Amino acid sequence: MQHSPAEAAQMQAARRRFIEEGTWPVDAAKPLPQWIERSWQRCRGLVPGPEPLARSVFAGRLEASRKLIDHAQPELEALAEQMAHTRSVLILTDAQGLILEEGGSSEFLRRAQRVALQPGVDWSEGQCGTNAIGTALVERQALEVRGAEHFLDEHHILHCAAAPILSPRGEVLGVLDVSGSASEMHQHALALVKLAGEQIEHRLIHADAQGRRLLRFHTKATMLGTAREAVLLLEDDRIVGANSIALRALGLRWGALLDRPMDELFDRQWRRLEGSAGLLTTQAGDGFAAAWQTPVVVAAAAARPAVAPSLRPAPGFVTDDTLEPLLARAVRVLDAGSSVLLQGETGAGKDVFAGLLHQRSQRARGPFVALNCAALPETLVEAELFGYAEGAFTGAQRKGQIGRVREADGGVLFLDEIGDMPLLLQSRLLRVLQERSVTPLGGGRSVPVDFALVCATHRDLAAMVEAGQFRADLYYRLQDYIVALPALRDRRDIPAVIERLFAQAGGPARGLKLSAEALADLAARPWPGNLRQLASTLRTLVALADAGSTIGVADLPPAAAPRVVATPTLPESAGLPAGESIGLPLGAAASAAADTPGADLRSLTAEAIDRALQAHQGRVAAAARALGVHRSTVYRHIAQRAQEAQQGGPMNATGG
Repeated sequence: MQHSPAEAAQMQAARRRFIEEGTWPVDAAKPLPQWIERSWQRCRGLVPGPEPLARSVFAGRLEASRKLIDHAQPELEALAEQMAHTRSVLILTDAQGLILEEGGSSEFLRRAQRVALQPGVDWSEGQCGTNAIGTALVERQALEVRGAEHFLDEHHILHCAAAPILSPRGEVLGVLDVSGSASEMHQHALALVKLAGEQIEHRLIHADAQGRRLLRFHTKATMLGTAREAVLLLEDDRIVGANSIALRALGLRWGALLDRPMDELFDRQWRRLEGSAGLLTTQAGDGFAAAWQTPVVVAAAAARPAVAPSLRPAPGFVTDDTLEPLLARAVRVLDAGSSVLLQGETGAGKDVFAGLLHQRSQRARGPFVALNCAALPETLVEAELFGYAEGAFTGAQRKGQIGRVREADGGVLFLDEIGDMPLLLQSRLLRVLQERSVTPLGGGRSVPVDFALVCATHRDLAAMVEAGQFRADLYYRLQDYIVALPALRDRRDIPAVIERLFAQAGGPARGLKLSAEALADLAARPWPGNLRQLASTLRTLVALADAGSTIGVADLPPAAAPRVVATPTLPESAGLPAGESIGLPLGAAASAAADTPGADLRSLTAEAIDRALQAHQGRVAAAARALGVHRSTVYRHIAQRAQEAQQGGPMNATGG
């Protein structure tokens, strides 16, 4: 719940009094949360404020957190899609509070960037004062920081909820945070980040098993096999790891659990569980349904990933009579040595389709290696894709990195959002496809590679080729076979898809049901975010519903607003009058372009960039920040204008 204006004013007065006098108000209508009091005490004095890291240093920190990022990706994608419809952003940080990834509402992302709430910036308490990210790291608990509870004045626009992510040994690995406007309700934000954090911890403990035994238990047998189960990691009958749910179930702290023999905590009957499920009883007499997890041994020499966690085909995903023929033909094309290009709206299941394509191809025994070209800064995509030699740049790993292309040797390389790949890297990728070999950054010998290529995009690559934003020779190389994936609203099996995703979200495991009216309501919605938005909505419904209840129409969230063309909404500083926007609902954009000579979307975007450059005296970085786009977009626009001027074409829209 957000503060009322009176409460916010009282909070600001209390903070000023504390900073100036070091005393707490005794007549406050509402006491401060204890973690806010402790945090203000820690932050009293000099707090420098957020500062971005140098790119090379940030690259090293990203690489150091690669395991966390990979295992958090499913939650990041699902929640970011949901945040896009709630004017909030989802943030993942490392153990020191450095923001690694961010996604969600493009509208609020621009506001967040004004207070440096963006990747590459340290949001620890020591740098930014009291805030949900930094305070959750210190307190080691999920918490909210609302409006004026923030220590720095410029952060009072924020309402933030954060939960720490812990390793199986109890070390803090990072924080998952949802941030939005302090003036709006964020009723379920804390519950969502706590649930998502537990799901990430569940995935991490399974990844750390490496052949050791996992004991899964819960008070309800139906919860076994879900992310809500308690898990213990055993080695020689000693507990060497656990998830947070296990600690809560046993009522223990990390120090009282880790490295203790099982016999000290549980009745010796636990040994009879070998190879089967049954009853687990503690020495205190508490009983749980329990089962062993079959150990999975990962060969140390493999040195290449299997399916990327975020792109592993979902168990509940089944093709219908629309998708099955597309998949069958794509498999034949891929097996013949040609590349496959997947096109479709955001969230339509391009990543899942690519995973199924790998599974059914002749390369199914090889790795499936994925890279989202839009998820990394331009400076890191090249190193991530092609690898780098030892000492190639500041912050690089000591022994270098082989890169995703070499990791995909013998399997399938999936390049998502290929339309966002910078032009310079497009030429390098084309060379790799032609020569079937790759040379790492920083020199070294060329290494032969053998992989099948699948790419995906929601952009119009043909139009980008015409605009000079995508290489024509690479485009023709990628489009051996194009698969146009239908939007969810165009599929014939929407109710069945909803039921499968509802089961996958854990609904039946918690005794939940969707009423016929709720199912019909969900099936009739347009779902502009497609499968990803639907899955995110169902996960939220399952998380918030009482066990054993039936979810009705009244429990459903409001339908999403009409889709908006992805053109920037400009703040006053970008050179447009305050409140003026060039984002147009679909349909309205077309009619506006038809009614206004020359006012197509490309010219509207170009005019917006021209105005932003004029408003910021030609400073590219400032114009890009105002528009909420990358600097490379502005540089490409400048180059295009220069080329037009040389050819005597259209001049700058501002009359320059």
